[in-house]
Amino acid sequence: MENPCYKCGQTVEEGIPFCPHCSAPQIRVVLAEPPQPLAFAVATTSSDPAALPASQTIPVLAMPMQWSQTLKPCALAALIASVAMVLKLIVPLIALVGAGFFAVALYRRNSPGISVRAGAGARLGALSGLLCSAMTAVLGALRVTVLHEGEEIRKFLLDLIQQTALHYPDPQHQADLELLRSPTGMVALMIFILIAGFVLFLTFGTLGGALGGTVLGRRDKS
Repeated sequence: MENPCYKCGQTVEEGIPFCPHCSAPQIRVVLAEPPQPLAFAVATTSSDPAALPASQTIPVLAMPMQWSQTLKPCALAALIASVAMVLKLIVPLIALVGAGFFAVALYRRNSPGISVRAGAGARLGALSGLLCSAMTAVLGALRVTVLHEGEEIRKFLLDLIQQTALHYPDPQHQADLELLRSPTGMVALMIFILIAGFVLFLTFGTLGGALGGTVLGRRDKS
C-alpha cells in the first residue's frame, strides 16, 4: 500500500521510514477520536409547574393515594363506630356505613391535595370495615366479660334456635337444631355469627367508603 509523503507529496511505499525523495520521516501516529461527551439530563429544582414540560407534570388531584397514610383515618373511624355499636348508641348498619364515609372524610382532611373518588373510597371503607370488625369483636368480648352478659347471649341464641325449630318441623331439621343446642353446636354457631359479621362489616364499610368518595369527590369538581 502506498501513501503520499506529507512533505513533498511523492508516493512512498508503506513501511519505509524515510521518504526517498526528500528524506522526510514517514512515522505516522494515529490518534484515537476523543470520546463523545455524555448527555446528561438537567433536572430542574424549580417548584413552578410552568418550568416543566407538560408531559412531566401531574395534576395534584390526579396523584395516587398514599396508602401509608390510610391506616390512621381508617382506624379512627373504625374505633368510633365500634364504640358506638358496643355501647348500643347507634344502629350497626348506620355505624358501618358511617365508618366508611368518615374514613374518606378523615383521609381527605389529612391529604387535601389527593382526590378520592368512589373506587378509592371503597378501598378506604373496606379497610375501615375490616378494622371495625376486629375492634368490635374485642370490645364486645370485654363488654360481655365485664357485664357478665354471657348467659344472656346464650339464652338469646337458644330462643333463636327454638323459634327456628317451630318453623321447620321436619325431623332432619329438628336433629340439626338439637345439635346446635349442645355446647359444641353453640360454639359453631358463634363462629358462624362472627364470620357472617365480618362479611357484613366489610360489605357495608365498602359501601360507605364508596358513598363518601362519590359525595365528597363532587366538591373537587365544583
